[in-house]
Amino acid sequence: MFLGIDLGTSEVKLLLLADTGRIVGTAGHPLTRQSPQPLWSEQDPAAWWQATQAAVAQLRAAHPAAFAAVRGIGLSGQMHGAVLLDAADAVLRPAILWNDGRSHAECAELTAAAPQLQAIAGNLAMPGFTAPKLLWVRQHEPEVFARTASVLLPKDWLRLQLTGEKVSDPSDAAGTLWLDVARRDWSDALLAACGLSRAHMPRLVEASEPSGVLKPELAAAWGLGPDVVVAGGAGDNAASAIGIGAVAPGDGFISLGTSGVLFVVNDRYRPNPASAVHAFCHALPARWHQMSVMLSAASCLRWFCEFVGQSEATLLAELDDHPRALLSANDSAVIPEASAPIFLPYLAGERTPHNDAFATATFHGLTAATSRAALTYAVLEGVAFGLADGLDALRAAGTAVQRLSLVGGGSRSPFWAQLIADALNVEIVVHAGSEAGGALGAARLGALATGGQVEQVCTRPPVAATYSPTPERHARLAPRLARFRDLYRRLRGA
Repeated sequence: MFLGIDLGTSEVKLLLLADTGRIVGTAGHPLTRQSPQPLWSEQDPAAWWQATQAAVAQLRAAHPAAFAAVRGIGLSGQMHGAVLLDAADAVLRPAILWNDGRSHAECAELTAAAPQLQAIAGNLAMPGFTAPKLLWVRQHEPEVFARTASVLLPKDWLRLQLTGEKVSDPSDAAGTLWLDVARRDWSDALLAACGLSRAHMPRLVEASEPSGVLKPELAAAWGLGPDVVVAGGAGDNAASAIGIGAVAPGDGFISLGTSGVLFVVNDRYRPNPASAVHAFCHALPARWHQMSVMLSAASCLRWFCEFVGQSEATLLAELDDHPRALLSANDSAVIPEASAPIFLPYLAGERTPHNDAFATATFHGLTAATSRAALTYAVLEGVAFGLADGLDALRAAGTAVQRLSLVGGGSRSPFWAQLIADALNVEIVVHAGSEAGGALGAARLGALATGGQVEQVCTRPPVAATYSPTPERHARLAPRLARFRDLYRRLRGA
């Protein structure tokens, strides 16, 4: 039995996986995010541990015998976050998260200090990455920077609580801008540009390798054996790829979670930072991947639900059950898209393709006749168009895509899945258990770390639904996508 722990932005998710590959059970505990100033996004690492303990208690209570049989644990986590520790491993300040935009000025500083950055790290300097955050701390909180003895990524801080070991893996470390991505090792030059050295960094192991064992006192408290192996684990998107079996070059998926990610596996390091495409290490040795990232995806729908005081299920049901709800009452020939506003989904700035920390969200085209269903549609469409921008960036980087799996919470909506297929003009498949995302991949990494073989462990889950693009609707969406892009260009910097 294997346990996957996925430290997300809004929830810690746990998954129990049998040796046969069957999902035995899941549990989760919510997290909140703090934004004490504009562009800031922070969490208290202590809340991660409390949520993990609470989710463990839920899972143990629901599946006591299966949980007691756990012999391997894998980790998945939100990338790019900066957890700063002093010499006694005490947390010095709240963790600065992936969607924090405060370090935009430091990105230019880092680029100037390390001209070789893009060649080594394979990415542009963006506020979401870890390195600019440390430059911001050095500039604005010098006393904290002076006391910083270690910098850990979120899942790796969780590992410290589990094993007492400071370890990371190449897939997650690639998101720091301190990794030589081709060599899968820390870059002394990039660390020095931030006033850091290898002494500040955790040691690296591959995601599928052992990183330590569960602390004896924790194993006893959880009712587990004495030699539970903890795998290196992976960044959330690489872990999600493992979960849906995206391990061979050309395999790809869309993750529709808090952020929106389009991920394609490569057999070599293929950077293309000019298009704000990320080139990272995959969670398996000798594998890399390209990735486009939009900072707000399913979180746009969650924001809209809170704004109008309705649940996601209610709003999605309006579209899933009544897909012609957007039709004009006076003209049944009007296509559903025609009456909806255009929505720019930049609630937290944007990465691919704009690299714009100051981009903001917008509804354009509201009238007195605009309905709630039309606004809901606009939100879903805006996210789909953001993914289309990301796909164009990947194609410009030489990546060919014809079929993509859809994972994450947003994969539960058939309407949204079909809309994405039509907007991107690619086939979308949803797998059974696809909403498990990184937690399933983490559990599989736990299995690999205890001796499992990739061919047996990293299989594709059964296809639950397939959404083929509709040429007619793709053609109808094309002018709306053009308006979407033009609107951003006109508003940039406004």
